[in-house]
Amino acid sequence: MATTADFRNGLCIEFSNGLYQIIEFQHVKPGKGSAFVRTKLRNLATGRVIENTFSSGVQVTTARIERRKHQFLYKDEYGYNFMNSATFEQVMLEDKLVQNVDLMKDGQETEILFHADTETPLFCELPPFVELEINYTEPALKGDTTSGVTKPATLETGATIRVPLFVGQGEKIRVDTRTYEYVERVK
Repeated sequence: MATTADFRNGLCIEFSNGLYQIIEFQHVKPGKGSAFVRTKLRNLATGRVIENTFSSGVQVTTARIERRKHQFLYKDEYGYNFMNSATFEQVMLEDKLVQNVDLMKDGQETEILFHADTETPLFCELPPFVELEINYTEPALKGDTTSGVTKPATLETGATIRVPLFVGQGEKIRVDTRTYEYVERVK
């Protein structure tokens, strides 16, 4: 059990007959009335985000969640197959449990969240940044140096993102998996 004072981003709680992860929260102390906590919660089963307000000091039940490193092996007709990096056990996940699948390549290191009490996988997430090669992008035109201009680029995994004009085909870039944005070129 925990109270609203224990809230932090990433904390998993049992709420409304399901498991929810706190995405963001804000303690509010209005000038009149009692304090409360405004939260955004992600349902770990469906991925749906809801907003909820808790009265300050309310008891909530926390869920024990474990993050385990896994390596992506391959995809087949049943789903995505991963191997635990420590025990070499294989886990198969359905399509809906894998996030940012279009940025994941074979051999990619990921983290799978498990409900510790039932040992059921909740979802798989990529690291915050991945390094991918650009398969195709239009060449930049000489003299086109306006700042902030971007162009579409297709990555080796098939995903399409926007990159600056100076980035060319065949280069490796770092991509933010949370926002699908170009971060920098990789040497």
